[in-house]
Amino acid sequence: MTNEDMLGTWIRAARPQTLPAAFVPVCVGSTIAAYHQAFDWLPSLVALLCAFLIQIGTNFANDYFDFKKGADTRERIGFERATAEGLIPARTMRNATIITMGLAFLMGLYLVWHAGWIVFWIGVTSLVCGVLYTGGPFPLGYNGLGDFFVFLFFGIIAVMGTYYVNALAWSTDSFWASLAVGALSTNILVVNNLRDIEQDGPAGKNTLGVLFGEQVLRWEYLLMLLLALAIPPHFYFRLGYGLPVFLAYITLPMAVMLLNKIWTEQDKRKLNKALEQTAQYMTLFGLLFSVGILLDLL
Repeated sequence: MTNEDMLGTWIRAARPQTLPAAFVPVCVGSTIAAYHQAFDWLPSLVALLCAFLIQIGTNFANDYFDFKKGADTRERIGFERATAEGLIPARTMRNATIITMGLAFLMGLYLVWHAGWIVFWIGVTSLVCGVLYTGGPFPLGYNGLGDFFVFLFFGIIAVMGTYYVNALAWSTDSFWASLAVGALSTNILVVNNLRDIEQDGPAGKNTLGVLFGEQVLRWEYLLMLLLALAIPPHFYFRLGYGLPVFLAYITLPMAVMLLNKIWTEQDKRKLNKALEQTAQYMTLFGLLFSVGILLDLL
């Protein structure tokens, strides 16, 4: 394998299609800080880099532990898993996980210095749970807790934590915004679990889909989407923000298209595209919501 091929393999192993789950929370949290005249570019940048590293490290850990537990095989219908395909040795993937999470920890020390020890505990918990999602004696993703983990860490904690490292204070506005971000992050996982439901069960990976069936995942996708769409009206009617927060509603046609795919598509392989589009939807919604908040400052 050439160096160029190896680089491509590592990029695919990092699963860039999942990185909106790292970018959008920092974007929204920083935007609300700017709305409150509390934006600080350096902590925001470091928080974004840490979020990317934790997301990539979690993806590497999933690649490694899913292979070790037999959840990933050459017959999987999802995106390529480098360890299962024999492209990257398991030991190398384990070391990449350690290095990536270690870099996130080291960069996060700046945020601890800047914002205090609460950030240390948030960061360490995020790192540990990123590994325990598929690793350890009680992997979260194998015991029906993956959706809660994603909603909490890629929604509430990520958005509110980003606001905190900017403003050095907590904000109820960032909490409400985090519900939309957490819901859309969760939907990325929902599509992943819907696609993999037939492989996850025999491998002992008890996602909500394996435990309760495909229809539960489809209803979950709908409810998470409705939760996200309920947040702009809350900002306008209850929190006093201006009409531009409704810019996020430009995404409604895409939301309807995705719902139709989730509820009607029977070919699980085609859900790979739906997963990518769900991540793209999250990015578009988050950016438009953030732009709407900033426009309210003008």
